[in-house]
Amino acid sequence: MNSLSIVILAAGQGKRMRSDLPKVLHTLAGRSLLSHVVTTARSLQPQQLVVVYGHGGEQVQQAFGTETDIQWAHQAEQLGTGHALQQALPFLPSDGTTLVLYGDVPLTSAATLQQLLATAGDQVGLLTDHLAQPQGYGRIVRDTAGQICAIVEEKDATPEQKTITEINTGILALPNRYLAGWLSRLSNSNAQGEYYLTDVIALAVADGVAVHGCVVPSSWQAAGVNSKLQLAELERIYQRQQANLLLEAGVQLADPNRFDLRGELRCGKDVFIDINVVIEGVVELGDGVTIGPNCVLRDVTIAAGTEVAAFSHLQQAQVGASCRLGPYARLRPGAELADQVHIGNFVEVKKSHIAQGSKVNHLSYIGDAVIGAGVNVGAGTITCNYDGVNKFTTRIADGAFIGSGTMLVAPVVVEENATIGAGSVISKTAPANALTVARSKAITLSNWKRPQKIKDVK
Repeated sequence: MNSLSIVILAAGQGKRMRSDLPKVLHTLAGRSLLSHVVTTARSLQPQQLVVVYGHGGEQVQQAFGTETDIQWAHQAEQLGTGHALQQALPFLPSDGTTLVLYGDVPLTSAATLQQLLATAGDQVGLLTDHLAQPQGYGRIVRDTAGQICAIVEEKDATPEQKTITEINTGILALPNRYLAGWLSRLSNSNAQGEYYLTDVIALAVADGVAVHGCVVPSSWQAAGVNSKLQLAELERIYQRQQANLLLEAGVQLADPNRFDLRGELRCGKDVFIDINVVIEGVVELGDGVTIGPNCVLRDVTIAAGTEVAAFSHLQQAQVGASCRLGPYARLRPGAELADQVHIGNFVEVKKSHIAQGSKVNHLSYIGDAVIGAGVNVGAGTITCNYDGVNKFTTRIADGAFIGSGTMLVAPVVVEENATIGAGSVISKTAPANALTVARSKAITLSNWKRPQKIKDVK
């Protein structure tokens, strides 16, 4: 089998994006366009993976700074796609096949590229598409026998050639043994004054190397991004494809058109996801999990039977089975909930472990805490974990009852089955099986008068 090299052309400026960010770093489904292409390329296991960078090159390289399998070729001047591929030649072997991809064409599937490579064999493979409105694209020119003989850019096309509906996607499989020679023979004698990679097709035909066309199964797989509008269109296509895969796997989506997957979602059976839910990072949902509308889940594991109510935000958290969260619950990094825990409306939990059956139902902040089983935390309770410099831990043992409006000033311990009276400020250990109340003495000033608004004097 021929060795495979992949070159991703990613040097363009993307003026139509109207942004200082390099075009290939704009995001689709939470990842850069270039990241999508690199991931697909890696799935083909190439011997060489080369990215040709140019505009905003430092930003592009920094975005992949820790990934050592990528070789970087600099295109200092953007003189066309043929010139771009020339910059990658020093990294390519003299034999095998080079697959040319584009950093702004994010949704080409690995299966489509494998089909292209199989079609090309040790000759030339060209991914094409059929469009009812082909304006703006290079046309595929075939001879009387139906063989591809050239690609003509629209600006250089004759009126007759402009009627052709088969267009060039730009994605090519090229035999390395001819590549350097073909690239050296490219000319910039065209309307754009650029070295077109597409001219390689005519050179291959002239050298007796067959050019095999492979039609893309869906036009969106070869669609590039040149504007924010096109980016938004591809985002919706991508999200609908992901939704379809989830539906086929048995996940129930209230509306597949109002669902966003920006990472990886693993689901058990009978999972229900309501509208406008955003999934980021790696999220795992156990059997029978229900996610209410307008929730954000990022790098979260949720066990079977748990319900997450509307407008909840969970990040880097672990949730046990049969829990109830929200609405408007927030789990921050390090939150770990055991089974049957209730986290209610406007409750925030950060870097805390809450054991089985405990409840924090209303308007509370739990940070840097260890809470035992069967604990009830009343409304408006705050673990005062931060002194302005350091964080401290609050420990609440099994069966404790924390009255509403309590401030727990860490480091502090509430022992087993202790009860804290409402409105207390606890800064010392609350003993087991006892009521602890720490309130300031109530004072009434009978002669006190409420301040009055001072009238303006004219």
